[in-house]
Amino acid sequence: MHLRYSGVRVTDLERSLRFYTKALGLQEVARGDLSQYGRGTWILLQDPASHQRLELNWYPKGSQFDVPFVVGEGLDHVGFFLGSVPAATLTRIYRRLLRQGAGPTNVSPASTGGWVGYVTDPDGNWIEIFRDQTLAEKRREKAEAAAEKPRKRRS
Repeated sequence: MHLRYSGVRVTDLERSLRFYTKALGLQEVARGDLSQYGRGTWILLQDPASHQRLELNWYPKGSQFDVPFVVGEGLDHVGFFLGSVPAATLTRIYRRLLRQGAGPTNVSPASTGGWVGYVTDPDGNWIEIFRDQTLAEKRREKAEAAAEKPRKRRS
């Protein structure tokens, strides 16, 4: 497991994106929308020289994470990457963290299909642990996609 990035909570995603890219020279490397899961939108930025990463997180009204914003308390979470490991490995590490004093959250490996889990540190800061697909999962997904394609009939 290694530290992959830190996430900061922002109140205006596009304004923050302009600032971090134009003023600080970070480059956008990925973005996603998790609002269907009660979350929000994230944009992952990277420093071209150091390769350090920063994630901007914005939560819409009504999201369980849309709590009052207090200046200076914008750290959203710290993300630790496990690599290409099975879901069972993520679950095992998640449970170990809980045994070692981390607090549970409502975003667990069980609630995300084994892709990600969040715990809190002793001060309540959120820590994300996440993984990539294993090679076997990638192969299985590719085979399933190929099996779903309509087959052409021979005349």
